[in-house]
Amino acid sequence: MSDAPEPHSVGSPTQQHRLGPHVVGQRIVVRHLLPDGRATDVLGTCLSWGADNLVVDRDGAGPVAIRVADVVTGKPVPPRASVRDRVSAREAEGHGLGVFEGMERVDLGDWVLRSCPARPGDRPRKRANSALAMGDAGVPLTLATNTVLRFYEDRGQTPMVQVKAASSYERWFRTTLDWRPVPGGDAHFQVAPVSRALRAAGRGADDLVLTESDTACVVETTDGSARGEAFLDGDWLGLHHLVVDPARRRQGLGTAVVADLLDWGASLGASTAWLHVETGNEAGLATYARLGFATHHTNRYLAPA
Repeated sequence: MSDAPEPHSVGSPTQQHRLGPHVVGQRIVVRHLLPDGRATDVLGTCLSWGADNLVVDRDGAGPVAIRVADVVTGKPVPPRASVRDRVSAREAEGHGLGVFEGMERVDLGDWVLRSCPARPGDRPRKRANSALAMGDAGVPLTLATNTVLRFYEDRGQTPMVQVKAASSYERWFRTTLDWRPVPGGDAHFQVAPVSRALRAAGRGADDLVLTESDTACVVETTDGSARGEAFLDGDWLGLHHLVVDPARRRQGLGTAVVADLLDWGASLGASTAWLHVETGNEAGLATYARLGFATHHTNRYLAPA
């Protein structure tokens, strides 16, 4: 049986809380008395709990010692959301607007209308040929929708929008306008700390060739069996066009390519890695999960019925 004291639940007015040595290492909120009798709140991670004092590392403000006898109320709280989790879907997607070379871009408030011819031997990319409908368009939705329709009709393309799944914009396009999901179009936007993903990926292969510019990098095997690209926007590193010859899969080539792309980004100060992976790509999802990637939001592409 443990000799540690049980958390306080009842007692004097300064002892009605659910705290104790068990919260060390957890994020907590504590209301405690000041010398003048007033009460104040402290939010942060509990660093230690002693017989007389506890120490809380306040979010962004450093540690503070509190007398246990002065604690009025307190409880554990959920961990603080990471910087990546606090970024909106629109801001996250914005880091990839420069990925496609030669893409025509027209801004409509926060929305972005995009058109880009496919590269030789490549298929047209939905992300490069759809309107990013996230954030505030700056005009009524009816006008925004008509602008999207005209933009793609003028270019001989099928109108298409990229929305955050289950968002109000998806409801608008689907319920009001009867637009439908593009088959196979759902894709997760996943993020990971570059440092963690790089540790998990390990080192690249010896036969990889790296070609780089200021903001972009291509890594490929000498025989062309595996290839990937990265795009740097601030400290966000986007991984895209990751391809492995079916005959060479399950040999670690894809992970080796990713490792070199991550290493390149880290050398230039990248701290967050991101990528798009289709929701039905179970092998890809499993691989990225092993590298520490987690879903930030899910994209859905819609087009008129």
